[in-house]
Amino acid sequence: MPTLARFYGIRVYIHWHDHPPPHVHIKSGEHKASMHIETLEIIHGRLPKRVRLLALEWAMQHRGELRHAWAAVRATEKPPTIEPLD
Repeated sequence: MPTLARFYGIRVYIHWHDHPPPHVHIKSGEHKASMHIETLEIIHGRLPKRVRLLALEWAMQHRGELRHAWAAVRATEKPPTIEPLD
C-alpha cells in the first residue's frame, strides 16, 4: 500500500490493483475512510470532522496528482508521493 502523503497525523494511501471507482484511503488513529477522487466524497468509513475537512482541503489541492497516482497503481507503477498539507 503506497503512502501518498502524511500530515497532521493523517495518512493517505492507495492499494495496488484496487477496484473502481478511483479512490484513496485515509487513516487517522483508529478512523479509516475511502474518498472518491473525482467527487471527493467519503464513500466508505467515517472520519472525525476535523480530519475529514483537512483531508478534503488536501485532496482539493492535489486532485490531478491523485488521478495520476490512481492511474499509476492500476498500471502497477509506483505512484509518486504528494506534498502534505501545510
